[in-house]
Amino acid sequence: MRYFDDPTAPRSIVRRDFLRQLSAAGTAALATGAPQVLASETAHGIEHPRPTADACILLWMGGGMAAPDTFDPKHYIPYAPGLKVADMLSTFPAIDTAVDNIKICEGLEHIAGVMDRATLIRSHVQPDLGSILHSRHQYHWHTGYVPPQTVAAPHIGAWMSRVLGPRNEVMPAFINIGQRLEGVGESEELKAFTTAGFFGSEFGPMNLPYPDQAAISVRPPKGMQAQRFADRNRLFRRLVDSSPDRDFLSDYQQESMLRSMDSAYRLLSSNDREAFDIGLEPKESFDRYNTGRFGQGCLLARRLVESGARFVEVTTEYVPFLHWDTHNDGHVTLERMHREIDRPIAQLITDLEQRGLLDRTLVILASEFSRDALMEGQPGSNANDQATAKVDVLSELKHYGLHRHFTGGSSVLMFGGGMKKGFLYGATAPQRPLMAIENPVSIEDLHATIMTAMGISPRTGFDIEGRPFYVTNDGKGRPVTDLFA
Repeated sequence: MRYFDDPTAPRSIVRRDFLRQLSAAGTAALATGAPQVLASETAHGIEHPRPTADACILLWMGGGMAAPDTFDPKHYIPYAPGLKVADMLSTFPAIDTAVDNIKICEGLEHIAGVMDRATLIRSHVQPDLGSILHSRHQYHWHTGYVPPQTVAAPHIGAWMSRVLGPRNEVMPAFINIGQRLEGVGESEELKAFTTAGFFGSEFGPMNLPYPDQAAISVRPPKGMQAQRFADRNRLFRRLVDSSPDRDFLSDYQQESMLRSMDSAYRLLSSNDREAFDIGLEPKESFDRYNTGRFGQGCLLARRLVESGARFVEVTTEYVPFLHWDTHNDGHVTLERMHREIDRPIAQLITDLEQRGLLDRTLVILASEFSRDALMEGQPGSNANDQATAKVDVLSELKHYGLHRHFTGGSSVLMFGGGMKKGFLYGATAPQRPLMAIENPVSIEDLHATIMTAMGISPRTGFDIEGRPFYVTNDGKGRPVTDLFA
């Protein structure tokens, strides 16, 4: 039984079977040889678009950010005992923004002040993947492919790293900030897409779960002299070269691992590593960002892009039943999440603009799906209802909020990188079900838009063990040209 396709299977079994198949695909990927550009592209020459951005920052709202309580406000009714859940749409009132025809939710006042630099998509849609697991949908969003795959699909940051290369030879092209990959729920599932996949280690992410400790990651051990550090690097290479694990790696993967070690060594020997030290930021600037790990991550992302990073993801961190994963206390939790993201995101946009970087840096805010008070998935879905707050009439504040996973319409915010300013695209229905009713944007087309902005054709593909594999699913993604300035 392929439990991940069975909407009646228990959630623990669904996740276990999903993880088993991901692990099998990952092991197979280690033996994969060097990816080759598709022969059809080599023969005819793929035409890449003119880039409108040369760096990308993805602000990831892991856990399912509720669009009606953030960037797509609906009818608001404040909490009161006796309120019917069926009448509950937004749990925050709408506020004005710097753009006359765009309103967002209370608690995001700083972002409201920079909306005149933004394109807001309100019609992003995700497919119903059966059991609506966060890890499955996050894998799909980050790679463009529905798991499991027969090979390990690269993260979109790895595609940029492989196709475009680094902006600064010393700076890692792909950096992942804020997400722990050890010691948290579903960590193995998160590892499955936080990777370069078949491209090899050199194109994978540098993972920095704690922004305030990032400087330690790029600093040679205290007191170690340069010659000793170089000697240790050579010894480490020999140990890797003689490791029994090499039997499970193709020659290409082995060489890719060694090249990634060389890149790390160059960074640790370079002055560019100071970009990782947010403690060097002036106190006034640091304080404007410092709402916690996410805010510090936004500051770190700005410093890294200034120093030549190609792709940086900053996440609020996905941990089951925390942060945006609101199965209880939805309204109270989102009050906290608003505070965590509002000021640092607005400051990031302001700082990039003041430094002349925003026009060439594409900043994206997105999540794996939205939320609803009543509906799991979308109309017609057979997905299990995973909400723990199951009442018809409110009697406690903890039930006030949007607790169910909704894939029919979510919001994406984009700044800079050639996108229009003060632009609203798409719409969801004003009443439940809050489906995208105007200009729906799929994951394939959103990825095609992002890649086009970065100067990568959505049909870019590689031959992986005789199978064509494209940067957008089967090369079918089409950029939403209306979003470009």
